[in-house]
Amino acid sequence: MKYYRYILLWLVIATVACRTDEVIVPTEYEQLFTPSGEECDPVGMYLLNEGNMGSNKASIDYINFEEGYYARNLYAERNPTVIKELGDVGNDIQLYGNRLYVVLNSSHKVEVVDARTLVRIGQVDIPNCRYIQFDKGNAYVTAYVGPISIDPHAQLGAVYRVDTASLAITAQCTVGYQPDELVIHDGYIYVANSGGYRKPNYDTTVSVVDIEAMKQVRKIAVAPNLHRIRKDAYGKLWVSSRGDEASIPSRLLVLEPSEGASREMVVTDTLDIPCSDMYIHGDSLYFYSNAWSDKLEQNVVTYGIVDVRTKQLITEHFITDGSEKYIEKPYGIAVNPATGDIFVTDAKNYVSSGVLHCYSSDGVKKWSVRAGDIPAHMVFLNRE
Repeated sequence: MKYYRYILLWLVIATVACRTDEVIVPTEYEQLFTPSGEECDPVGMYLLNEGNMGSNKASIDYINFEEGYYARNLYAERNPTVIKELGDVGNDIQLYGNRLYVVLNSSHKVEVVDARTLVRIGQVDIPNCRYIQFDKGNAYVTAYVGPISIDPHAQLGAVYRVDTASLAITAQCTVGYQPDELVIHDGYIYVANSGGYRKPNYDTTVSVVDIEAMKQVRKIAVAPNLHRIRKDAYGKLWVSSRGDEASIPSRLLVLEPSEGASREMVVTDTLDIPCSDMYIHGDSLYFYSNAWSDKLEQNVVTYGIVDVRTKQLITEHFITDGSEKYIEKPYGIAVNPATGDIFVTDAKNYVSSGVLHCYSSDGVKKWSVRAGDIPAHMVFLNRE
């Protein structure tokens, strides 16, 4: 039976004016499973809860795989004097070296904390920032740049380069409209441009940025309203399109080097597979989709696997025990690189606590746990 134990590390009434009457809520711990007593790697996983926009409720939870417990809302407890706590709308979380980088979209900053203690190191101010990746001591962050607003005249976005040692912005490159995820491959940054603020005139391109010069060298025509982009072990890029919500549905597209001397990336395949989010584990691309069906006149949720070698759909049901019927709004996905356990988050109604579900590699639910508001982004913590 699950049980709760509450550990109060600090109970602080901050002297800062904004927190005069605010008591810091202690981290809450819940035992999920009986630990095996054996060492494992990764040792745990951080979960970033986005929090509803304007509520300033982004938070970080943690699963300790060795001791079998779940910890809720760690950042606020470990940093009791930080005004407004973590921030508004947690959009991405990644590890680099011994630091954890948290992208806070509506707070217009990247929060940097110690990866083991979650104690704050500093922040980087970037307007309307979205996603982050790393290369050779630098962080690269996509940003919408302009205000958070649907606007047919919304400005072009950008990629910012940040020195991870000093946390100083050292370069900026203009890309497409409302750029979302990015990957770094063979000396270039590939950026999925959404154009989401310019609806229905979405962007349809992937920007290619020379990483040394920090200059956009070309754009690849792909599909409308791009969002996710991943790199597999064979040098292919997988890009998700959300479509135009009218005549063009969501699709999964593949970019590969062309046959010419330039070996430039081009679209080689458009898979008739809707994709909301994806995670590549070995040769398997795990994805879920929540796409509208005109035929059924309702949203249809799919939990599938694509073989990245053959580009073939293996299954539309990686959850095999029927428990997916209890997931209301799938919102995030990750796969433990050591065990193959599959993690799927459920945002529920987007304004109250969500749920994190864990499935074995064969798709049988192992456990579920209450998370923060809109649980979304996960990253694994290695032993070293």
